[in-house]
Amino acid sequence: MRRRAVVALATLSVASSCSRAPSAAGTAAPTVVVDAAARHRIDSTLKQLVDAGQIAGTSAVIWEKGKEVYFGAFGMADREKERPMSRDAIVQIFSMTKPITGVALMTLYDQGKFTLDDPLAKYLPEFANVRVYAGPDVSGNPRFEAPHRPILVRDITRHTAGFATSPADSGVGPLFRVADPANRNNTVTQFSRKLATVPLMFHPGEKWAYGISVDVQAALVERLAGMPFERYVREHVLDPLEMRETRYFVPEGDRNRLAAMYNRSDSGVLRRQPDEQAFAANTNRWTFTPGAYGLTSTLDDYLRFTRMLLNGGELGGVRILKRETVRLMATSHLADSVTDRQWLPSKGRVGFGIDFAVRTRPPADAKENNGVVGEFFWDGAASTLFWVDPVNELTAVLFVQLLPFDRVGLHKGFRDAVYGPFAAPR
Repeated sequence: MRRRAVVALATLSVASSCSRAPSAAGTAAPTVVVDAAARHRIDSTLKQLVDAGQIAGTSAVIWEKGKEVYFGAFGMADREKERPMSRDAIVQIFSMTKPITGVALMTLYDQGKFTLDDPLAKYLPEFANVRVYAGPDVSGNPRFEAPHRPILVRDITRHTAGFATSPADSGVGPLFRVADPANRNNTVTQFSRKLATVPLMFHPGEKWAYGISVDVQAALVERLAGMPFERYVREHVLDPLEMRETRYFVPEGDRNRLAAMYNRSDSGVLRRQPDEQAFAANTNRWTFTPGAYGLTSTLDDYLRFTRMLLNGGELGGVRILKRETVRLMATSHLADSVTDRQWLPSKGRVGFGIDFAVRTRPPADAKENNGVVGEFFWDGAASTLFWVDPVNELTAVLFVQLLPFDRVGLHKGFRDAVYGPFAAPR
């Protein structure tokens, strides 16, 4: 594990060369990213998207060099009820749940409970005898073969395990449908055992394919900690960070703060998703508490999480992770040999660490998402976003409730507004 930490430090050293320009004297001058001009750009960008009807409402907060440097809220959290977007609006963060699960898992890493190169079956024996889909035979029936190597814990943290994810998956979809691992009435353990009956889509470590690996992380947390996943996350991550409004189940008294979910049609029309559909996951007490999605949060709650990461695993005198463990999470673990990366390249020139995308090279041109080498980030299905920029000591959280995922250029517009006009790498 020491070698990984060294790689992480090297990554951050490269990142430091991409920070703001030094002073004329040649020494690094203390600079600020979010100045008055940036605040004006951000306000204009977010307001314009609301005024144009691209989104119903959005909010954002930025923390830089030890203090809040920006907050803005525009439009409506609930357009039909004329409820403005507010700082305490509760939103569904979908896949921004994943980094929280990753942090929970890595607290157990810090306790010496596992290593990343351990076989997953060492702790979840149901995965000991998995098979891999090998295409159809001459009669069109699916063929299966033994994996080239076991699934490692590392594979479930970087989406290289090969798990099937959907009844629509080629060759194994019908088996996934029968197993029904993600049924909301399953326990986390039942999820894991049912998923293990479904053959893999590819050999472990050979491709990057976004899936339900982080739900398997939740099962691993349960098995290692000897307690329910939701309880462990609450006791070891959320409560210590005072993230009291980050939760799966939203009690009735707080539901008036839930931001409505909006679907944008191909023609650009925003339609509110019916509440009974939009809020079903968070207004009923389901047995399944997934690691990959399902949490709700507020802007300030999630900011506390990202500030902890920015600060090397500690916030307000409470240490959640070792500093070197945060660096390990924020280092790309994808080898160059993993060339099939699904849609990950759409995020920019990035790799993938432990539940974060990691920027490994600066933007190639003005069309690519803006950002700094060394940043780590992720987003959610309803177009939410966060990133941590260690170079500039900055973290940003952007909330919105828009489906399908960001077809209006919100993320790029926000990033461009924060960092300013694109400058070609020298």
